[in-house]
Order: sequence, then structure tokens, then C-alpha cells
Amino acid sequence: MLSMLTALCLSIQLIPRPMNVEFTSLIAFVTGMLFGSMYGGLMGALVMFVNGFFSPYGFAGVVMPFQIGGMGAIGIGGGLYARTTDGKLSARVAEAAVLGAFLTFVYDGLTNMGTAVFLTTSGLTFPQALTVALISGVVPSIIHICWNAGLFFFATVPLVEAIRKILGGGDRV
Repeated sequence: MLSMLTALCLSIQLIPRPMNVEFTSLIAFVTGMLFGSMYGGLMGALVMFVNGFFSPYGFAGVVMPFQIGGMGAIGIGGGLYARTTDGKLSARVAEAAVLGAFLTFVYDGLTNMGTAVFLTTSGLTFPQALTVALISGVVPSIIHICWNAGLFFFATVPLVEAIRKILGGGDRV
């Protein structure tokens, strides 16, 4: 199941799509919920490592480690969140949406830091580069956070329940 989720995530990630409209965060989060923080974090990190080389937007370069760390954190977050559920996951869709938005905010913050590191190669100081990265990243971050909040709200519970059925699992995460 982990291999299939990773392959699904990679194939979706590598398809050309609008920027910051992605499913990797959800799949990494759900992987963490179902299989634990270690697996969710590693799957998210692996997908971003591969994506860093083969993305339809080009090679990620110096930003790649920040993307890897951010998506790994989302997978770890799914595992930590699963520890708080009491088997009544369907009643917690709003929590999943808020957590998805927060983790996306963290991911975007990390990738903006990576962009700032890259911009320092053009001669900007780090504070100048960070300011440019944060200002230019506002609109993409808003799109990404809103997309993931909605995606986590509508898809986390059905995806977890579907995978549980496939695995023959019980009613709890």
C-alpha cells in the first residue's frame, strides 16, 4: 500500500497542473495517519526529492531540501494527528482542514526560505532576499493554503476510510 501511495503521489505530482494545486500534501498526511509519522514523513520527503529533479516546473535546485523538509513535516503531522483521534474521524473534518492549512503555511514558509537562499546568489543580502521571497510568495501561498484547507476538509476522511477498507482495518486510525 505504501508503494502504491508513493507511486500515485509521484505520478500526480509530475503531471503539469496549476502551481500550488497539488495532492502530495494530502497523501503524505494520510500516509502518516495510517502508517505512522516515520512513513508519512519519509514518503513526503521521497516524493519531493524525485519531484525536485522531474517537476514540470524544472529542477528545484537549492530549494529542494526545503521542499523535502516541508513535505516530510506534513507526513509527520499526519502521524501525530492520528494519535489524537478517538475513532470518530468523520466528526473531525474541520480539524483536518485547519491542520492542512497550518502545515501548508509551514511548508510554504520553508520553501520561501529556500527561495531566499537561492536569491542570495544574485548578490542580495539574506534579509533582502527573504523580503523578496516572502512578498513574491504571498499570492501563491494563499492559493496553496486555501486549496489544501479545502482538500483536507473534503478528502481526508474519505481517503482514510477507503484505504482502511482496502487494508481490511478496523474503525480506528
